[in-house]
Amino acid sequence: MKTITLAALLALLLAACGDKQTAPAAANHHEEAAEKLTDFSDKTELYVEFPSLTVGRTASFAAHVTQLADFKPLAQGKLTVVLSGGNAPEERFVADTPAVPGIFKPGVTPKAAGERELSLIVESALGTITHELGPVKIFADAKSADAGHGDHGHDEAGIPFSKEQQWKIDFATVEAAIGIARAAVAATATIKAHPDAEALLAAPAAGLLRPAGSFPGVGQTVKKGQVLAWLAPRLGGDTDQATLEAGAGKAKIALEQARRERERMEALFKDEAIPEKRLLEARASEGMAEAEARAAQVRHGQLGGTGGIAIRSPIDGIVADVAVAPGAFVNEGAPLFHVANTARLWLEARVPESEIGRLGKPSGAAFTVDGFAQPFIIEAGKNGRLIAVGGMVDANTRTVPAILEFANPEGNLRLGMTAKVQLYAGAGQESVLIPASAVQDENGTQAVYVQTGGASFERRIVRTGARDGKRIAILDGIEPGQRVVSQGAYLIRLSTAKAAAGGHAH
Repeated sequence: MKTITLAALLALLLAACGDKQTAPAAANHHEEAAEKLTDFSDKTELYVEFPSLTVGRTASFAAHVTQLADFKPLAQGKLTVVLSGGNAPEERFVADTPAVPGIFKPGVTPKAAGERELSLIVESALGTITHELGPVKIFADAKSADAGHGDHGHDEAGIPFSKEQQWKIDFATVEAAIGIARAAVAATATIKAHPDAEALLAAPAAGLLRPAGSFPGVGQTVKKGQVLAWLAPRLGGDTDQATLEAGAGKAKIALEQARRERERMEALFKDEAIPEKRLLEARASEGMAEAEARAAQVRHGQLGGTGGIAIRSPIDGIVADVAVAPGAFVNEGAPLFHVANTARLWLEARVPESEIGRLGKPSGAAFTVDGFAQPFIIEAGKNGRLIAVGGMVDANTRTVPAILEFANPEGNLRLGMTAKVQLYAGAGQESVLIPASAVQDENGTQAVYVQTGGASFERRIVRTGARDGKRIAILDGIEPGQRVVSQGAYLIRLSTAKAAAGGHAH
């Protein structure tokens, strides 16, 4: 399957290699692009090719506009070429729509010779964006253009990889920037609930489980004290519903008799017909009858009533697991519900004992979970905190636990998930940072592909430093501000290998 995939990628590269950029017909004889300029805004990349500019002759521009949000061609919009300065009136040349998605082909016929400022204005759903490309020379005639043709220094060199090729694949570039890179220790981890934010509810007695309204379901939000279900315990011996009801009724009657007897004794004592001892005995009998009546009512309510023993949630949270079905008979101690509050979670990493000395006190972490494209970042003091680093090495795994707490506001992460984690060791140091995905391991050599022009790239051997989450420090080989290929670098490498094998560059 892997072989088929690589073959398909190579076929794509070969097909794109054969897609010659067809320039519109030019009025002069300089059909070869003399200028190739690239400029970035915060939303677009502009790569434009055009021949020498001569007064009175139409030069065909090929302006490639890429959306930086997804590095795909701008499908709709308007492009205006502006020539200004040089003590001459401003000149504008408009392409109302792209000739093909991403490529505008305006014809530019200059009226004034000399050095002028060139700007390209792109109007689209992204807004109005101006790319200022700097000075260009407008030649007075064809002879001057021929003489000055070799003076241009804008031709691109390096590994060719056309915009059409870039647009067909998952491709992106990122500007190398100065930032803080922290050394990290790799470990595996498990996502767990905070101990005070998790409850495993078990059956307090054997019996039948009955719903309290609707039976709880996985993912349901519950409140502290909410009744999740009722447990009707199994009754022992000859006890049944009728016996419980009879017992409660008898206790009620006995209490009423004791009350009347106490009232009669009080009246007789008032008339001095009985000694005080008889009154005290009547009051005691009433108290015992009242206690018996309460106990009988509780037994009837808990064991034989319509409810039973209330199974309540001890915390606010969600139902993480339901181990039984409504109406099921459960034994004492059987698991019923798992309730957890996942707003804040614990990441329990298992750090190899050989790395504990280098780890010290972690300042945060970055971890990845299968199924999620982006890593999760824990920053101490911001969205998380260090709970503890264990003080003993596990005898079986030879690891030490390191626990960090972090916020899970969207509830995307689930309890029990496993993660690959990079634990930050120390405060870090200032470095040139690029995405770790930009670094290609080429037979043990670390290489990065730097964009030298809109459709040209250069392979750089680099020396890498600390990896900080999805970024990695570059110690040698890349300067701040240079753009590196963060997606698609492997296909650029394939294209160079195929070009070398075929004996041509493009």
